[in-house]
Amino acid sequence: MAHMFVYGTLKTGQPNHQVLLDGTHGRAAFQGRGYTVELYPLVIAGEHNIPRLLNLPGQGRRVAGEVYAVDEQMLRFLDEFEGCPDMYQRTRVMVAVEGAGETLWCFVYSTATFPPEWVHLPYHDDYDSQGEHGLRYNPRENR
Repeated sequence: MAHMFVYGTLKTGQPNHQVLLDGTHGRAAFQGRGYTVELYPLVIAGEHNIPRLLNLPGQGRRVAGEVYAVDEQMLRFLDEFEGCPDMYQRTRVMVAVEGAGETLWCFVYSTATFPPEWVHLPYHDDYDSQGEHGLRYNPRENR
């Protein structure tokens, strides 16, 4: 099992969370809420208002999310689901797990190549597709 940190549409209550619950994709077991130890820019970008964690450690905010233990089958599914390595790259970040008093290295889907203007978008620390930012996520089935 590997640890996966999700910060966007895969979180509980968000539009793509159901893929983590679908056992046909493999196993994902919730481990707890947490946040990145380092700062990262979390922006909402592109024509579909997709949350993107820009791979610029040391800039931005400590990003909140959820930690899951995932098996190899789920990891392969998530790579495909997240368009890895073209749209996102699977990298590792250190995550502080709330209430556990520990930090874990977790896989995360971040964006290493992006238009330069994305760095100047508003930074978020906790993504919600229905948040006050007003940038509604456009689900895959509507594209």
